[in-house]
Amino acid sequence: MKKPISYDSYEKLAQYYFEFVDTKPYNAYYERPGLLALLPEVAGKRVLDAGCAAGWYTAWLLDRGAEVTALDMSPTMIEMTRRRVGDRAKLAQADMNEPLSFFEDQSFDLVLSSLALHYLKDWEPVLGEFFRILKPGGKLAFSVHHPFMDYLEFNPESYFEIKLLTDSWSTPNGEVEVQFYRRPLRDVLQPLLQAGFILEALEEPMPTEAFRRADPKRYPKLTKRPTFLFVRAGKPA
Repeated sequence: MKKPISYDSYEKLAQYYFEFVDTKPYNAYYERPGLLALLPEVAGKRVLDAGCAAGWYTAWLLDRGAEVTALDMSPTMIEMTRRRVGDRAKLAQADMNEPLSFFEDQSFDLVLSSLALHYLKDWEPVLGEFFRILKPGGKLAFSVHHPFMDYLEFNPESYFEIKLLTDSWSTPNGEVEVQFYRRPLRDVLQPLLQAGFILEALEEPMPTEAFRRADPKRYPKLTKRPTFLFVRAGKPA
């Protein structure tokens, strides 16, 4: 079976994520506050952390009384999540390009996906699966690269094209190349609506004061150019 894009990259990045993601400014003080602000009450709810990486959201959800299943394409990321939460969550290695047939219909109250969907070219299948596994009245909350940011930073020939891009990330162990897909805003929202979801929130929040203290050089840029887009959608009751 063909590996998903950036599979090898995230195998290399897993230990780095485990050690640094709690305090990396773009994660801790920009993405996380933005996504957490969209979440409903999670105590007593069944939640899928779709693209769990090193398990920060999995731990946060568990600590607030949720029953959590954490899923990621990277077996090493799954191992990092296991190191973080032990046996408190169900863990599954899976490629979200493929059907999530191991989950029953209407078995989750919430699907949370942090900075994961832009690694998938086609969103219709995975959003259809999220819709299927959510209970009536359930919620989907996710963050992705902002189409505007990707267009300005990588300057593709056409804004309207879904295009595979390559970026280079600096880590203490050297540079790691990461690939992802950029898409126009219509291709963020249309697959969501076609799957049957009702759009509830679309947010472009400012970086927090904690971000300014942690990374004052990049703070001004974030106040003028959004980096991530945050969405909450609901399955009709």
